[in-house]
Amino acid sequence: MKSVVKTVVNQPSWIIRNDTVELAVTQLGGHMSPVTFCRKTKPIQPYYISPWQKEKVRTGVPVLDPLRGDFFCLPFGGNNKIEGEDHGVHGETATRKWTLQGCKKTGDVTTLTLRMACKVRPAKVTKQLSLVDGQNVVYCRHVIDGFAGRTTLGHHATLAMPDQPESVKIATSPIRFGLTHPSPSGNPAGGEYQAVAPGKRFKSLTAVPSIWKDPATIDCSLLPTRQGFADILGVINEKAFPAWTTATFRNERFVWFSLKDPSIQPATLLWIENHGRHAFPWNGRNCCLGLEDVCGLSAEGLAPSLKPNAWTRLGVPTTLKLSADSPTAVNYIQGVLRVPAGFDEVAEIDFGPDRLTFHSVSGKKARAAVRYDFLRTGCLDEENE
Repeated sequence: MKSVVKTVVNQPSWIIRNDTVELAVTQLGGHMSPVTFCRKTKPIQPYYISPWQKEKVRTGVPVLDPLRGDFFCLPFGGNNKIEGEDHGVHGETATRKWTLQGCKKTGDVTTLTLRMACKVRPAKVTKQLSLVDGQNVVYCRHVIDGFAGRTTLGHHATLAMPDQPESVKIATSPIRFGLTHPSPSGNPAGGEYQAVAPGKRFKSLTAVPSIWKDPATIDCSLLPTRQGFADILGVINEKAFPAWTTATFRNERFVWFSLKDPSIQPATLLWIENHGRHAFPWNGRNCCLGLEDVCGLSAEGLAPSLKPNAWTRLGVPTTLKLSADSPTAVNYIQGVLRVPAGFDEVAEIDFGPDRLTFHSVSGKKARAAVRYDFLRTGCLDEENE
């Protein structure tokens, strides 16, 4: 089968669809958005698209030009120059053009395959985005052949935030602890403001150290709040497999979720952006939520992550070692499900055979079909699992 190519919100994009989901991914940087779930009933489009897209501007920062939705970062983070390597913010996989390898349907699985040859540190990276008939799920697989040595990496999933304050509730699988960004992530002189105190440890997203004496802590699990600030913080998952993150959109009555292997992506970063950046191209108008599953020293980039740092001293790996001899696969799952009235936040998820049951704090339940063994196998063809 053929994928459709069209310009979507200023970016040439490949389009794939099945009976439940339609997905667009940009040629430049492989940014995935919009994604329409439940497309034939009451459509849900959870992913963010940056507000400057319709202005057709060049931002001067390559990753910002197509900025939207989810994209794979190799390396993840700010990425200052190191040992002759200059990867740029979030790496080539998030900023250069991908090449189409094919689009096919096998059984009930539709898969788009893209490829990129990284130049800064030689590698071939293969991106596969798959949809399963009847499911509101995107299965993401990145196979890295080369890129030998230590690196940061991660998925930069970014959701659009509603205008209604405190209407989105974040929950995660059990965490060891949380850590705020190691250094100030906002510079008021440059038109950026942060509410979270840098370099602090915390136990719960509901009580994160702030820059103020009163309140000394703030709730970073209930959003949007604190208009005028932009913050970065992270939680370190327990090693139980799989680890998960959810965002419950209470007014719209759906849950967005991600599933990952915490041995590859040990941290989940929250980029809480609520009109807190006033320089170009942000211009004080950006509101989004990054729920970014990564291996790295927050968003600091490759050079700081390679050195002993505040996170490694707490036993948190901030780089992953890749081999020249065997490819590394990063498998990842994202999806949505509709939830009943009164479903306030996810308390826990039960993992049954190819099905997840989401339990809310209020006692409500919702279920979703998900082939989560994909995280281990990278395979969706049931005959070959």
